[in-house]
Amino acid sequence: MTDPNNPCIFCDLKKQEIIYENDYAFVSYDSYPVSKFHSLIIPKRHIKNFFDLNDKELNACNELIKKIKSKIENDDNLVEGFNLGTNAGSVAGQTIMHCHIHLIPRRRGDVENPQGGVRGVIPLKQHYLRKSK
Repeated sequence: MTDPNNPCIFCDLKKQEIIYENDYAFVSYDSYPVSKFHSLIIPKRHIKNFFDLNDKELNACNELIKKIKSKIENDDNLVEGFNLGTNAGSVAGQTIMHCHIHLIPRRRGDVENPQGGVRGVIPLKQHYLRKSK
């Protein structure tokens, strides 16, 4: 098994794998997609995680998130929602130690019960009952 961090696979991405880019970041499809068109928004500077982004990189990533979201919606009219997230640190599930943001398109019925969305990172915490007011 090869180590995706040595060398960093995001620092050495092939140009044909890049969908969009700007001065500070680029977009590529995930090699192990959760759903069709699962995308990664990746800063060009090799930094460990989201919390290390500077303002220019953060704005550049946000610009690309919106751009790839529009492309996905145009390419697949079954997409009705998205999950957006990042893993920061190995205990949070980060395996490639170069910041990247996941944009995961969601389609009605792709899971039995989508309640809780990103809370599913801790499966027993995903589904919950709302407290009465």
